[in-house]
Amino acid sequence: MKRNKHGFLTLVLVLIAFGLQAQTSGNLKGKIVDEHSLPIVGASVHLLNTSKTTLTNETGEFSLANVSNGKYIIEITAVGYATVTTETIAGPLQTIPTVVLHSMTKQLDEVIVSAQKREEVLQKLPLSVTALGSKQVEEYRLWDIKEITGIVPNLYSADPGDKRNVTSIRGIATTSYDPTVAVYVDGVNQFNLDTYIGSLFEVERIEVLRGPQGTLYGRNAMGGVINIITKQPTNLTSGFAELNIGNLGQQRYSLGIKTPLVKNKLFFGAAGLYNGFNGYYNNSFNDSKYDKQHSFGGNYYLKFLPDNKWSFVLNLKHNNNRNNGPFPLVIGADEALKNPFQLNQNAITKMVDNTFNASFSVNHTGRYFNFNSQTAYQSNYRIYKKPIDADFSPIDGITIINDYGNNWNMTKVFTQELRLTNPSASNSPLQWTVGAYFFHQKSPVKQATHFGKDAIMVGSPDINYSLINTTRATATGEAVYAQGTYNLTDKLNVIAGLRYDNEYRKQSVLGEYQKDPDPTPLFQYRSDTAASKSFSAFSPKLGINYLVSSNHTLYFTYSKGFRTGGLTPLSADPSQPALFPYKPEYSNNFEAGWKSVFFDKKLFMNVAAFYTTVTNAQVPTLVLPDAVTITRNTGRLISKGFETEINAVPFKGLTVIHNLGYTSAKFKDLKLSQNGSEADLKGNRQIYTPDITSMLVLQYIHSLNTKHGLNISIRGEWKYIGKQYFDLANMIKQSSVNLYNVRIGLTAKKVSLFFWERNLFNKKYIGYAYDFGAVHLGDPRTFGITAGVKF
Repeated sequence: MKRNKHGFLTLVLVLIAFGLQAQTSGNLKGKIVDEHSLPIVGASVHLLNTSKTTLTNETGEFSLANVSNGKYIIEITAVGYATVTTETIAGPLQTIPTVVLHSMTKQLDEVIVSAQKREEVLQKLPLSVTALGSKQVEEYRLWDIKEITGIVPNLYSADPGDKRNVTSIRGIATTSYDPTVAVYVDGVNQFNLDTYIGSLFEVERIEVLRGPQGTLYGRNAMGGVINIITKQPTNLTSGFAELNIGNLGQQRYSLGIKTPLVKNKLFFGAAGLYNGFNGYYNNSFNDSKYDKQHSFGGNYYLKFLPDNKWSFVLNLKHNNNRNNGPFPLVIGADEALKNPFQLNQNAITKMVDNTFNASFSVNHTGRYFNFNSQTAYQSNYRIYKKPIDADFSPIDGITIINDYGNNWNMTKVFTQELRLTNPSASNSPLQWTVGAYFFHQKSPVKQATHFGKDAIMVGSPDINYSLINTTRATATGEAVYAQGTYNLTDKLNVIAGLRYDNEYRKQSVLGEYQKDPDPTPLFQYRSDTAASKSFSAFSPKLGINYLVSSNHTLYFTYSKGFRTGGLTPLSADPSQPALFPYKPEYSNNFEAGWKSVFFDKKLFMNVAAFYTTVTNAQVPTLVLPDAVTITRNTGRLISKGFETEINAVPFKGLTVIHNLGYTSAKFKDLKLSQNGSEADLKGNRQIYTPDITSMLVLQYIHSLNTKHGLNISIRGEWKYIGKQYFDLANMIKQSSVNLYNVRIGLTAKKVSLFFWERNLFNKKYIGYAYDFGAVHLGDPRTFGITAGVKF
């Protein structure tokens, strides 16, 4: 009886709480017009940090029902106009002043980001964040996340041909499958390079947070975070189709639709992408294209709003890639540049690479707090249908085999995050976020290094045999975190946060020797053994933010990040012990920044300077021929530099963008084992870290017919990538590179047609290289047309 009584009382209290919410809400109304006081039809009106969104009617008016009393920020967007925000205090019958929107050719967008896991105005955020909206993603012609190199100051991203991007920010570089730059897509952490989807389509916004983000994002965010948000369905039925055709057999087709199934209640969205090309590299072994590939991806939404407080979102994503030459590599930088995009490999295969992501999100907007839950599952299956070349030559020396069935080389990850934030309508001087995070990862890997009939030519003592390495790895972790911003005055606020992460890793290994032609292993060269290790880390953050005026903000922050530790895998090299634990890597970052808005939102200017120290630096060694990375804690790094971002509309139609970054990242301690001895590499530069990155954009849009929204657009881009190194010995380097892109086309209200060209002068340069000398070149000159329709 007592239990029933207590349950009844709890239910009554909950009903009272929800009843109070209903008693303290009203309607929020307003009107949106253009510069000539004409109503704007179909403008989107959104209350930040709520699920409340509506569209203006034929008179430009809107109404949001059941809005709880309190202070809000409203975001207003419309096609052809610059996005604006306005603050309001909602009451029982509140009408905001009429909002005037200006043409996007006269004023810059006010950008909303969720970098701190809540929607906020970018220019008032005490963080170094570069945000690219959907319009900019189209204008830059971003198809893969690595193409933000140079666009984002002090960021470099590349891959060796297998679509697994290695990314560095401010000299904090990813050098293993545990990245230093975390990637989130629609709130889900792309856990490592295996579960990562790099293709970009139907993107609402890309946010790049520079510097450690350990407090809110945890593990593997010590260099920063790339946060990708895709478009969700609303009450407005809309769709698109886009066709891209270019040289080298480039074909890229995408289409999608978003629609309400039940108005204001149930929404559906689906988008698909096909991407293929004939490859950049020619294989002289059989006189064919080596890296011909194609992929198909999808993004599907189902969104349910049972009332004005709750929302449920189911999201499914997948990417299925087929790559006939996943590692187009040439030994030696001189050879790669002398004979660009030419290689000679006898082992020809096809990589099957299937990635699947699913998430279920629950959001509640309450009187006392907002609640968010996100449950996610990720998987990746990657195998080579035939043995892949590991000596990168025409001899039958070394190949890699990993097709052992669906139970192997299938990475699976489960994650769960729970988060509470202060209510959207709060009048409190304190804005807070608290949360908890859990993950479990399972990675069974089986791979054979096969030594063929010519193996003696590469130093093997025997021929026609395989060393089979089997690894079963699991990782489980949990974290709790809290961060708050307190307004001491109307102009000054302080930021403080703390996160605790704990991770447990377990790994077992088995090494077997198999002699051809018998498929049964003869003996074990490394017995079946296992090890486990736990790692933990505290990630604090402190800062102050001073609002000099409504258009100028000054901030200073300290933050700490970490990359998780682990256990070394099994390799064919007996000098490299398996299951050797390496510690987490830590970064401490001090940053000062200034953000300004000038001339009635015609000029945005952001400046930041940083000083970062890295301790317990995880230094990788790639062990050949089985391409296994062995990691040791043997370094200490100091990285310092600055960044500027300028976005301006000098006069109607002309947009000027210049993003500049400078990084000096040097090892204060670095000792590596080389050829049986220890090499002291103190003072060497960090890898994958250009000293300068720069992007200058000039774009002019001229109206040809206002009634039909017909415009002509001309755009030029100058990307500068400074000198960088690809090995810790600083022997493989690339001097500074200038790359030029152009884009010209016509747009109307619903259709567009563009011609584009990238790497206009066909510059040959190293994009990626391994420390043993294998080189992959950056993309050559490409050109094509893009035709699109929207409804």
